[in-house]
Amino acid sequence: MAIVEVKVPQLSESVAEATLLAWKKKVGEAVAIDEILIEVETDKVVLEVPAPAAGVLTEIVQGDGATVAAEQLIARIDTAAVAGASAPAASAPAAAAAPVAAASAPATAGSGKGDVAMPAAAKLLADNNLSTASVAGTGRDGRVTKGDVLGALASGTAKAAPAAAPSSIPTGAPTKSLPQVAAPASKTNLGERPEQRVPMSRLRARIAERLLQSQATNAILTTFNEVNMAPVMEMRKKFQDAFTKEHGVKIGFMSFFVKAAVHALKKYPVINASIDGNDVVYHGYFDIGIAVGSPRGLVVPILRNADQMSFADIEKKIAEFGQKAKDGKLGIEEMTGGTFSISNGGTFGSMLSTPIINPPQSAILGVHATKDRAVVENGQIVIRPMNYLALSYDHRIIDGREAVLGLVAMKDALEDPSRLLFDI
Repeated sequence: MAIVEVKVPQLSESVAEATLLAWKKKVGEAVAIDEILIEVETDKVVLEVPAPAAGVLTEIVQGDGATVAAEQLIARIDTAAVAGASAPAASAPAAAAAPVAAASAPATAGSGKGDVAMPAAAKLLADNNLSTASVAGTGRDGRVTKGDVLGALASGTAKAAPAAAPSSIPTGAPTKSLPQVAAPASKTNLGERPEQRVPMSRLRARIAERLLQSQATNAILTTFNEVNMAPVMEMRKKFQDAFTKEHGVKIGFMSFFVKAAVHALKKYPVINASIDGNDVVYHGYFDIGIAVGSPRGLVVPILRNADQMSFADIEKKIAEFGQKAKDGKLGIEEMTGGTFSISNGGTFGSMLSTPIINPPQSAILGVHATKDRAVVENGQIVIRPMNYLALSYDHRIIDGREAVLGLVAMKDALEDPSRLLFDI
């Protein structure tokens, strides 16, 4: 027997602990080298834990939902074992203790979706002597959630479990489960006032912590302006085909907003600064954070040296960030730092908002939906595609004058994009 230990990967210096998500392999199953065994969620990113060697997973030391530290032992692999052979007796307690387990269903190899229940769902199935296989799972990887069980009970579609099928969660076992972030909330209407309680993910808890920190430590004020997006839209329309053919990516609006922001930050450096104790730190570079929604929550990857990036560079990087956020592949280094941020609520149809500063930055630009609106030009009412911009800033170091003029500089650059070419 040759045992190889599976350990938690090294975490960043600012991260003390992490949470194990769902094991992708069960005890007794064969694993290939570098095959992903489980994901580890920190308050910043989700890391994958690959198998360090090929063999059979003989023991799961830490189950789903466990809190772990860097380099902590979480499983063992026997490189000399054969899949399907009896697992060592020592692995039984660990496997039984894993929060996610099959509940009340016969142990059938290769049963696929619907044969694994979340802890709360497993207990509910056991209490009602129901078969997991008879309940369609809507959770992650087809897992059965508590809402699925409640829905099946309400509709009467759930079937009784075989008499010989023991409950996988013993009486008194903990039923703490991770939130099904990737799945929509259950809309099951059992009774008149249903509700479901789930713990926050580490990322969501960290977001909450930072937002409260921002509100508590910054003197946040927001200034607004409107911008006529017709010049940008006309330029995009004129060069879209040639740009796409040349660079392999379309021109979006965000590259214009990034360029306009950098243009304004150069004119008013204090908007690009930050506070460190009693000092004001003026940054001689422009690292722009782009707020991106992901299945696990809001993340803000950074465009490094955005002033040196072309429109194509910006569009390609934003597309890359979006895909990585969707797949949970953003690295810690990609979300660390930043001197200014842009949040595009217009993607979801927002007309106006007051964005919250991302510490330790001192300002953030909120971009919204572009809509045709009636405006007055030269004494005439005309229709123009208008966008409302919002600049939230830390009034401790940024005065209203700089904030307002900075936002006007962004507006002017967007309404006359040629200014970006001549830096005027």
